[in-house]
Amino acid sequence: MRETVVEKDTKQMTLFKDLFHKPVEIDFNGGEISSDAGLLFIAQHERKLGIVNHFCDSITDGRHPSYITHKITELTRQRVFQIIAGYSDGNDSDRLRKDPVFKMVCGELPKSGKDLASQPTFSRFENAPSRTDLYRMGLAIIDRYVASKKRAPKRITLDIDDTEDITHGHQQLSFFNAFHGDFCYMPIHVYDGDTGDLIMSVLRPGKRPSGKEIAMILKHIVSHIRKSWPKTNITVRGDGNYGVSDVLDFCESHHLQYVFGFTGYAPVLKKAKSFIREARIRYQKRHRLSRCYGEFSYKAQIWKKSRRVIVKAEHNEKGPNVRFVVTSLKRPCPKTVYKNIYCRRGKMELWIKEHKVHLESDRTSCSSFQANQFRLFLHSLAYQILHSFRMHNLEKTGFAKSQFNSIRLHLIKIGARILEKSTCVKVHLPSSFVYQDDIRIAYGYGCRSG
Repeated sequence: MRETVVEKDTKQMTLFKDLFHKPVEIDFNGGEISSDAGLLFIAQHERKLGIVNHFCDSITDGRHPSYITHKITELTRQRVFQIIAGYSDGNDSDRLRKDPVFKMVCGELPKSGKDLASQPTFSRFENAPSRTDLYRMGLAIIDRYVASKKRAPKRITLDIDDTEDITHGHQQLSFFNAFHGDFCYMPIHVYDGDTGDLIMSVLRPGKRPSGKEIAMILKHIVSHIRKSWPKTNITVRGDGNYGVSDVLDFCESHHLQYVFGFTGYAPVLKKAKSFIREARIRYQKRHRLSRCYGEFSYKAQIWKKSRRVIVKAEHNEKGPNVRFVVTSLKRPCPKTVYKNIYCRRGKMELWIKEHKVHLESDRTSCSSFQANQFRLFLHSLAYQILHSFRMHNLEKTGFAKSQFNSIRLHLIKIGARILEKSTCVKVHLPSSFVYQDDIRIAYGYGCRSG
């Protein structure tokens, strides 16, 4: 029987001649080693919840069975975990298809298992979904949010906002946005305002959304949530771009509470005149920042009825600063509505940052708009997996409130030597790894919760 000869790289580099009393020689014969061993812990969490499998049920595989090498679930899992590890480009798959950890994450043995998919495969994969597939994927993302709750909550808050996604090519529906001064998309994100769970991300052309478009997006989200939680009270919260007539009418007709920013036009400022004057008088007496909260009933010309408007009148050394909020809430006092309810939407900026910056969801460089929407969904899936891992497995560690980039740097980017044996696969992590206790707590807690 012929022995298999393993070729080794005989070239060595001798470095640091002047730093140590002995030369340091470097080669590439370390064996099966990966720099992303922390993904194994996240993959264990994802498999237990079945997040990727449920998402892939919404994708129609139109490929001929005779030519299929990689299943839809394998492709999705490979792409999503590459995003989690910081490899957001499709080209990265060519460099990672032999990586032992990524092969294990996708269900292959680290050495004898087949190599993962390459960039051309992902290019075809991203352009394959139809509009019907994309719609079902969106519902699957909402389903994942619903499944993350053990029981139907009494109330939830939907934080909604958009963000610019600068484009650099000839992408479909990429428009010039005068506010941002560039060609871009303007995707809308919806999160649970209390927990940061992602509920939906919708890719949009690079223009300000109309009231009818916002109402249509909310309609799909709310109706799907209420299929599982018919008795849950839902509050929608957003800035002044979302406090428009069509959205207010939609919320009221569908029994939704709302808290939206409101633009201070001349008639509104006239109504708030007494509060603005009171804030100025307080500042003149104390010579320090003064705030005055109040409320009044107001009916715009295009509104069907009068609504409650909250005013925060502020005065400082630079002069008056006035903000308005329109709300359907009846009981809380003006200060509570503005400070404790409306201002909490500021957390959403951090969640969008994690989605857009840390997971690089603005890599929408496909020419097809539908392919770019699919990419956004894949990044949203990565967000849901990493956010769920942080909430459940890192709850009792020092990373319970860490952002995604910090979790990736400290808990995912772990070098490991991997040995595939006949009876098991051994993963040797560094003995000097400084976050051993956090890993043990995170993994142990994950086992107990399962």
